[in-house]
Amino acid sequence: MAIHIDERAGLFHLQGKDVSYVMQVVDGYPVHLYWGKKLRADGNLQDMPGLPKHRNLDQMPQEYPQYGSGDFRSPAYQVELEDGSRITELVYQGYRIIPGKPRLEGLPATYAEADDEAETLEITLADAYSGLRVALLYTVFKDSNAIARSARLINSGSGRLKLLRALSMSVDMDIPDYEAVYLAGAWGREAHLQRRPIGPGGTRIESRRGMSGHQLNPFLALAEPGADEDRGEVYGFSFVYSGNFLAQAEVDSMRKVRVQVGINPFDFCWLLMPGESFQTPETVMVYSDNGLGGMSRTYHKLYRTRLCRGVYRDQVRPILVNNWEATYFQFTADKLVSIAKAGAELGIELFVLDDGWFGKRNDDTTSLGDWVVNRDKLPDGLEGLAERINRLGLKFGIWVEPEMVSPDSDLYRAHPDWCLHVEGRRRTLARTQLVLDMSRPDVREHIYGMLSAIFRSVPVAYVKWDMNRSLTEIGSAAAPPERQGEIAHRHMLGVYELMERLTGEFPHILFESCSSGGGRFDPGMLYYMPQTWTSDNTDAVERLKIQYGTSLVYPASAIGAHVSAVPNHQVGRVTPLKMRGDVAMSGNFGYELDLTKFTDEEKEEVKRQVALYKSIRPIVQQGELYRLLSPFEGNETAWMFVTEDRSEALLFYFKVLAEPHMPKKRLRLKGLDPQRDYAVEGFGTFGGDRLMHAGLAFQVPPGDHFSLVVRLRDAAGGKG
Repeated sequence: MAIHIDERAGLFHLQGKDVSYVMQVVDGYPVHLYWGKKLRADGNLQDMPGLPKHRNLDQMPQEYPQYGSGDFRSPAYQVELEDGSRITELVYQGYRIIPGKPRLEGLPATYAEADDEAETLEITLADAYSGLRVALLYTVFKDSNAIARSARLINSGSGRLKLLRALSMSVDMDIPDYEAVYLAGAWGREAHLQRRPIGPGGTRIESRRGMSGHQLNPFLALAEPGADEDRGEVYGFSFVYSGNFLAQAEVDSMRKVRVQVGINPFDFCWLLMPGESFQTPETVMVYSDNGLGGMSRTYHKLYRTRLCRGVYRDQVRPILVNNWEATYFQFTADKLVSIAKAGAELGIELFVLDDGWFGKRNDDTTSLGDWVVNRDKLPDGLEGLAERINRLGLKFGIWVEPEMVSPDSDLYRAHPDWCLHVEGRRRTLARTQLVLDMSRPDVREHIYGMLSAIFRSVPVAYVKWDMNRSLTEIGSAAAPPERQGEIAHRHMLGVYELMERLTGEFPHILFESCSSGGGRFDPGMLYYMPQTWTSDNTDAVERLKIQYGTSLVYPASAIGAHVSAVPNHQVGRVTPLKMRGDVAMSGNFGYELDLTKFTDEEKEEVKRQVALYKSIRPIVQQGELYRLLSPFEGNETAWMFVTEDRSEALLFYFKVLAEPHMPKKRLRLKGLDPQRDYAVEGFGTFGGDRLMHAGLAFQVPPGDHFSLVVRLRDAAGGKG
């Protein structure tokens, strides 16, 4: 049993693998008592430290705080009543325990495959005056240190309610000296690790772009000072949503920290008619007393196995070649087949046709929305090209951008009102395109019809689903004035519905999400598509930071990583083919260049890379990740992947710039079994204890951009 309740005391104790979360109803309000290392279920949990003597709301550590009744901190929700007032007071009504984890209607979320994997506590609060009820959902996973939280707001009254703010979770804790850890960046330098004290006042991570965005990932962690990869307390908050979000930590005058995550209240309102309800997306909260690494591995396993779904969740992913940086828009069928033929000779398994195959698409100014093959480029159509690719022994994949429309397109000329817009206002172009209004069922049905026809008639094994701009002029011609504040969220729900329909109908297709690289790398997307194109920047040196930062929350199985040509098209850097391959092999491996231009020597190196990755990809894609050296802290980067039974491991080491008169490098490994002996490829046999405590010694040769991949196997035979 994961949830223990003392009804007389009003206590709720949620227990996960090594974590406890404790609440108590005080004066009708659910208040937070404890979240941390697992406590005994039979212990005395009343009068926990941190509960104030004076029970005024401004000092109470509430679980879902309100506005207007004496708490002057940030509220979790805010409602406007028909009379214009905005004062509600939610009071505890009751609870129920649900075996397993209920689905969140229309939303991506973590799940339990069996009822004994998880338990869900639903606490009901009600405001007697307005008829507003709120159901707080807490799911605790038996074999994880993760807790999923969300809220459902219900109008049980007779009048209309307008939601102005509806966050997914709120928690008040006594950790004012902790540090905020988050991921920030821009296009081409996504997921750069940031860390700073939260301090008095607020730390705010958000997006107002209609998408999660390149700038800030929907994730926030609070780490105790000095916490590192292996030691110290860390509290993680990851939002399973792909639109506008808010994650904030507010330190008040009494040195309490209020952490809140949810849909960004900016430009949000939702009209709730009598009898209607609004379900918030969920926040996945993770506690670790084993540092950032412990937090990451909890997220990785949960997201890899209980967020991602479908045929490819547990399967190894194919090695692909994408033609984008090889040809951009200028290609012929014969040129594409020549690249695929070269790939087949090198052992590559999948050819992906990127942008430019449809409509009159010879540049980025036209034809989005016209998902009909360009017969000038592909006279035998996609069917003919796919057949030629398949005959070479490769599977066939294509690029699409279903959420967008070009003003120069048949679709836009026929339906100019189908894009997000506000009548009479300028329609802002970005990448010469507009955003289709996915809140509209007729728009979704049209796009579904065009794409599903392709997927039925062409042997498509892979789809790269792109989305290349933020949302502007967020309005809908199909919605009444009082519903316009709902469009950003309704648009996101529409995108999810379309994805659910297509991925469900075509389960044999491996879908990869993309948004100009990592502009929508979030848990919401992983629910529909088990991997994401991490960044358009494929430079090996820059990718060290991008992939390291991304790994803070997301598993390697979600990280798309390709080898591209040099000089690199994004930064102009020249790095060795070996290093480019070694970096890309730390995710879902592929190539994005013209394979026909390789020298014989390069072909041999690629054959080696492809053969190596085929032998190690189960470890990379399903193993546990341990970060050893951070690219944000120096000239070196290192990480490891270890199988769950610890019988095999992979060490990746990278040195960006050479240093004069370098002594031998001694690198302490992690995650191994100290009682086992490991055969370390190229080095000898050593005990796991020695490798972790004394380290592995090796000489870094002269020259910039050195990389090393070392395989470790149980010396006694074991799994390897």
